[in-house]
Amino acid sequence: MKRSMLVLSLFGFYSLQAGAQTLHCQQVPSLINVFMSNHISVNQLTPELKGRTVSLFLKFMDPNKQMFYRKDAERMKTQLESLFETMKSGNCAALNEMSSVIVERSTENLKIATEKLSKDFALKSELKYQTDTKKRDYPADINEKRALLEAAIHTQVATIMAGDVKLDKAKEQLVKRYELALKRAKELTLGKMINTFAEAFAHALDPHSDYLSPEQLDEFRINMGLSLEGIGVSLSSDDGYTIVQEIIPGGSADRANALQPKDKIMSVAQEGKEPVNIMDMDLSDVVKMIRGKKGTKVKLTIVRMKGGKSSTFDVTLVRDKVDMRDQAAKVEYQTRKSGGKTFQIAVIDLPSFYGGSDRNSRDCYEDIKKIVEDAVRKKVDGIVLDLSRNGGGLLQDAVRIAGLFIKRGGVVATQDGKKNREILADEDARVVFNGPLLILTSRDSASASEILAGAMKDYRRALIVGGDHTYGKGSVQILNQLPFNLGAMKLTTQMFYLPGGVSTQFVGVSSDISMPGYEDTDDRGEQFMDYALPPSRTEPFTANDSANSKDPKEQWTPIQEGLVKHLKERSSKRVSENTEFADIRKDLEEAKKNEGWVKVGEIMNRMNKDKNKRKEKKDLASTAKGRRALWLKEPHVQESIQIMADWLERDATGVPVGAK
Repeated sequence: MKRSMLVLSLFGFYSLQAGAQTLHCQQVPSLINVFMSNHISVNQLTPELKGRTVSLFLKFMDPNKQMFYRKDAERMKTQLESLFETMKSGNCAALNEMSSVIVERSTENLKIATEKLSKDFALKSELKYQTDTKKRDYPADINEKRALLEAAIHTQVATIMAGDVKLDKAKEQLVKRYELALKRAKELTLGKMINTFAEAFAHALDPHSDYLSPEQLDEFRINMGLSLEGIGVSLSSDDGYTIVQEIIPGGSADRANALQPKDKIMSVAQEGKEPVNIMDMDLSDVVKMIRGKKGTKVKLTIVRMKGGKSSTFDVTLVRDKVDMRDQAAKVEYQTRKSGGKTFQIAVIDLPSFYGGSDRNSRDCYEDIKKIVEDAVRKKVDGIVLDLSRNGGGLLQDAVRIAGLFIKRGGVVATQDGKKNREILADEDARVVFNGPLLILTSRDSASASEILAGAMKDYRRALIVGGDHTYGKGSVQILNQLPFNLGAMKLTTQMFYLPGGVSTQFVGVSSDISMPGYEDTDDRGEQFMDYALPPSRTEPFTANDSANSKDPKEQWTPIQEGLVKHLKERSSKRVSENTEFADIRKDLEEAKKNEGWVKVGEIMNRMNKDKNKRKEKKDLASTAKGRRALWLKEPHVQESIQIMADWLERDATGVPVGAK
């Protein structure tokens, strides 16, 4: 579907309001029609689809089921379903009424929390809280709500204290959270609720269709392109304060040498305008104020603590292009000894398949290509590619990256609801690296990550290591910007298929060698998402004859069963003796046994365990260099490197790779 088709279908309606920049009530029905007319499988506004939308909308408004009463939810379900008709005439009264209820219930929750967190508050170790909202209903009355909030509050305080925070401070922080929740409720405009209703409808089609507001669209582009225009700082929010978390190297704040981590930003002033106090302001709104066009100025009022004393001063910075290099591909070279031989291994981290239409944007294919070419020049013996935290991104770049390791061949097929199929293939005949390739995955590896890992597995080009299987997202979305700066719609129009003809939907890509991970829970993966599409198959399109090179300099050795068995036996022994993996297994077993219940006593017990380790990790995570060190120390990364060393040792002994 071309973008022009979408714009034309909306243009006649929106041209009546050419100045519109926010989604209005009467525009939603037209948007709904465009979604349904182009979705891969859901094309009619059925009662079931209306019910899905309403359920998701209530979930978005009250995700923890701590605000509404059961009678509130039942009444609003009926009112919200009527919106599909009343919106046609611009009537969104049901949303206004709901907004009033949200403010009333948020006020009530703050009052209960303040009472519970009084001076005589003490943690009750016997309390437990059910985190799985599917296993409990909304509270029936004030007594049920008080009991629910009491369990939640004790759990929250214990969790805050587990981060090395004293009880009094933890209580202050939690009261502040409830105060901010009320503040956000009062700031909830009709426009925001209409946007959320549109989002709920899109997600009711499938988990990955979406409506993006203009602000969300900007964030999406930034994440894809890994660049923005601003001052080059990473911010966080704590107790209503906006805090400088990190200075991004090369940004204007870094060049000015005027800000430091832990500085508090009290106000923001645009060039020639009065400062705006940002205390208690939502972090996303603060970020929007600080970002801006390259070359413009922004003035920040800063509070800095030093030696127990605070100082207040102003900093004026010139906005510039910021390269978000911390989120780009990176490589570490590791040396491993195995069987009396020393091997050099390139360990590559690819957090996402990023890129943008702007030629100045970062491009993951070009970044990975440079890294692999550098690894070849360094004569590395093997490559470990970490996709374990990679949730996907640009499909075409996954195809191009696959081409660095095979000669030619289909990498992925896309197919729409009418069975129209297109095969995306690597057409570059060059094999940049032909040595052993290991891909690390987890249940967080999704979409384009699954395509790259799955294609390399189908061609027997790479060994897949990590969690039991990947996420299982096998659907394709297109992003179409709406006219008049109304945001964009992200719509599922096709499904992915691997060269062997199998869809990654639901099942994902299974590992050749698995190890326990915190992601291996019964709620992580596509199959557990609300309204996920079913899996399917297509005709295989594996191009084994063209995928490998006849040139010995570029020819690679296909993975054989004997090699996998040998490496699996060695890895299983190490993993079974590793204390970090033992802790993961124990936590997974406990989580499964508890069935969503969190016990305050268990949180309190963990507070005093490994306190120094937690502090070390927290300190390291505050800088890009520290995060890189933490990544490399992760047990899954370390075990992947050791599996590669075993592989290289086996090859070096001259044992045929297919031998059993």
